[in-house]
Amino acid sequence: MLALHKVQFRQGDFTLGADLLIPTGARVAVIGPSGGGKSTFLNGIAGFIATDEGQVLWQGQPMPDHPGLRPLSILFQDHNLFPHLNVMDNVAIGISRDMRLSQTQKQQVRAALDQVGLSDKSASYPRDLSGGQQGRVGLARMLLRQRPLLLLDEPFSALGPALKDEMLDVLRQILHVTSATALMVTHDPKDALAFANQAILVADGVAMVPQPIQQLFDAPPPALRAYLGHRT
Repeated sequence: MLALHKVQFRQGDFTLGADLLIPTGARVAVIGPSGGGKSTFLNGIAGFIATDEGQVLWQGQPMPDHPGLRPLSILFQDHNLFPHLNVMDNVAIGISRDMRLSQTQKQQVRAALDQVGLSDKSASYPRDLSGGQQGRVGLARMLLRQRPLLLLDEPFSALGPALKDEMLDVLRQILHVTSATALMVTHDPKDALAFANQAILVADGVAMVPQPIQQLFDAPPPALRAYLGHRT
């Protein structure tokens, strides 16, 4: 279980508060208006922003202060790829920073690339890939790291509808294999409904407690109603 116990994250002049629990294995959409604090919420969980107050807990234990020691993987819109590394190495760096892999590890990298449909692109570079293929590389690295908590900050927002649906399918497959807890920031209600079983509304500097996503959209609070453009 991921718990944010009376937490405040401060980024410049902006402060985000949260006091909530997320069950293990949940798929959670993080939604809300621009500037409401969605990325601050994810960055605070990842450890990129220190807590002013409260604690971030994983399975009842405080998260380490150093982001690299937290049991999570994070994927941004740019897919976190290194342009000077080929696909094989971009994935391999997820388990070995110097990319000196054992034969077993090399097999694991190939298996991850095969699972996301990129087994024939291992020698290619990010510049040679489509946006969807770059996203698959990021997902392969995430799969290989086998972290129990996945954070995704609008990773597919630049893709067209067909590619976005394809990437969401790959993500669902990864979650089925790993049983990881996943939080995805999205501005698209359709993506949120396709991905998540719960949703956290982040607005006006507060991350609200998770709710069943369909229930939240059926009876949106004022901040979500305004964001969705509902007049009533």
